[in-house]
Amino acid sequence: MKEYKYKINGNTYKVAVGDIDNNSAQVEVNGIPYKVELDAPQKPVTIVNAPRPAAAPRTESGAKVITKPAAGGSGHKVLAPLPGTVLSIAVKPGDTVSAADTVLVLEAMKMENAIHAGRDGRVASVSVNPGDAVLEGAVLITLE
Repeated sequence: MKEYKYKINGNTYKVAVGDIDNNSAQVEVNGIPYKVELDAPQKPVTIVNAPRPAAAPRTESGAKVITKPAAGGSGHKVLAPLPGTVLSIAVKPGDTVSAADTVLVLEAMKMENAIHAGRDGRVASVSVNPGDAVLEGAVLITLE
């Protein structure tokens, strides 16, 4: 038992605290035993403030810099396999490419992804610029 001396309103009390078991303690005050029930400890409530997602980049006029998937058209389209940011473009319109050639580099989830032509052909158009944010399925390059 641990013993303590307390002075309350000029009166001295000798308090001995025994074992605490399941929020119940054996306490002796000036030689008189008491059974004391303790309040159950409250677990702290954790408030999680989830970070807000970053806003899409915008141009000086305030328009979003996101290329959306395009509909229809002729030629083979090289599509974005996942959303990301165009880091570099290795081809320009008129260039001849083979299926395994890297046509651009796309950054997604802090990883650089080499995007290949997918088939032999000539570059008809490049639909994006370095720094553009693209969505999955967006047309990056069109081959003839």
